[in-house]
Amino acid sequence: MPYNLKEVVKKPSRLTSGHRMCAGCGAPVVVNGILRALKEEDNAVVSVATGCLEVSTCIYPYTSWKNVSFIHSAFECAAASISGAETAYKSLKKQGKIKSNKETKFIAFGGDGGTLDIGLQSLSGAMERRHNITYVCYDNGAYMNTGTQRSSSTPRFADTTTSPAGKVTQGKLQIRKDLTEIMVKHNLPYVAQTALFGNLKDIYEKAEKAIYTDGPTYISAFSPCPRGWGYPTDELAPISKLAVDTCFWPLYEIENGIYKITYKPAKKLPIEEFLKTQKRFKHLFKEENKDLIKQLQDEIDKKWEYLLLMEQTTQNK
Repeated sequence: MPYNLKEVVKKPSRLTSGHRMCAGCGAPVVVNGILRALKEEDNAVVSVATGCLEVSTCIYPYTSWKNVSFIHSAFECAAASISGAETAYKSLKKQGKIKSNKETKFIAFGGDGGTLDIGLQSLSGAMERRHNITYVCYDNGAYMNTGTQRSSSTPRFADTTTSPAGKVTQGKLQIRKDLTEIMVKHNLPYVAQTALFGNLKDIYEKAEKAIYTDGPTYISAFSPCPRGWGYPTDELAPISKLAVDTCFWPLYEIENGIYKITYKPAKKLPIEEFLKTQKRFKHLFKEENKDLIKQLQDEIDKKWEYLLLMEQTTQNK
């Protein structure tokens, strides 16, 4: 169905207000955006890895999850838990023990620490086994729940508690892991990268495709963190837009191997516009660190050119 904002906002929220996520956090907005793509009549089983989202939404005896079956998984096994639930469901249906005509969807959420690092093995295994699941990484670029330690998704030169910027090094020295492209190499029917952008149309449409595509699907969702990044809580939306307009976080999807960039900035902004909004990058604006910003710009430009090429070549096959 074509996206209709007025109709989408009428859908009941499956992650209720009153949760304990930080003000200005991108994760709950991402989760609501994803879950709103579910048809109202469908059931959902949701597995969440240990992390900010889990500890803030299901503090016993309370829960913020509504109209879903919720599983709290250990840090490393959200994908394993949801694939097990999906397998059990298929078995029970085959045995005739589940007679409901309602469709049940299986969705897992994990932060970048629980997805790109600790949970990579279970995610890769679930995708390789072709479970009919959707995995969503809400990527905030560090282990935020435990104090902003660097992850393999932390951008190069970002200041974290385990990659501090100072006299010896200038933040994290390694290029961030590109899990979106790693998932493409698993030959999935649908992979996407999205962000809090505009009226959430991009998140909704990609979530709808992912959830209602048969087989394993994956979404990387840009999820800013005010505490770990150092920005005012009311800057969530502007920072997300800058990430997209600088191509730090390009919006694209890969459907059956075909690349499509879903947003191309009319004027691609320099990466400085995104960096200067956050304290984790403030050291880069010292005179002696100008070359580091250039290195980041070159990295972003290279990825953008790669996506433009992949879109052109895969669509012209």
